[in-house]
Amino acid sequence: MRYAKRGRLRFTSHRDISRAVERAVRRAGIPVAYSAGFSPHPKISYAGAAPTGVASEAEYLEIGVTTPCDPEQVRSGLDESLPPGLDVLDVVEAGQGGLADRLEVSDWEVRLPGADRELAEVAAEKFLAAGTVEVERLTKKGPRRFDARQAVLGLTVSEGTDRTAAQVHGRPCVILRMVVRHMTPAVRPDDVLTGLRLVADFAPPVPPEVTRLAQGPLDVSTGALADPLDLDRDNTRGGEAGPVGEYVAG
Repeated sequence: MRYAKRGRLRFTSHRDISRAVERAVRRAGIPVAYSAGFSPHPKISYAGAAPTGVASEAEYLEIGVTTPCDPEQVRSGLDESLPPGLDVLDVVEAGQGGLADRLEVSDWEVRLPGADRELAEVAAEKFLAAGTVEVERLTKKGPRRFDARQAVLGLTVSEGTDRTAAQVHGRPCVILRMVVRHMTPAVRPDDVLTGLRLVADFAPPVPPEVTRLAQGPLDVSTGALADPLDLDRDNTRGGEAGPVGEYVAG
């Protein structure tokens, strides 16, 4: 399943989203499968979740079900049961292969209201020209240093309008588009912004507005991202049998 995290819901934690999805599954009457053991829990797994505070048009999860379900009925039922801002966009019946393995790259949009475009372009050029850009992030295990440059496959600068002030001031807004490979540790847009500050002393005047536009497998011949659910759609059209046993709507 692909869903979006929009508006104020971008500030929702992963735990809160999990609770909302579990309630929505019950309301929608989806025959979800449960794990075995003393504390059974619904078989719902999340892949490549965006950080709290970040909007996304491409979040993914898988739901194990006990009987076959119509994907469109699952989509509409969950979408109606979830709060506005958590919007279900696409549901397919999962075939062979893990969904998480297909999420290789993310395409991010970072809006920087009030930033200077020329300074942003210079910073992007210096970042891309650098061999390595070491940044530091505070993790649960303490500060960790890693290379933010290696994961960035593309970084472009354009200009738009500040959406938060467009109706009043119409101020310009620098827009960064970055294509970032999924690595360990994960390189996030804020890590790239830290890198821009380190290489060119570029820092946005206000907090950025970050949206993940897409994530999926990378087409090495074109450099574009593919839809990670296309493989399941192709298998369904071709009439190939899914895995024996438990069904999975993903």
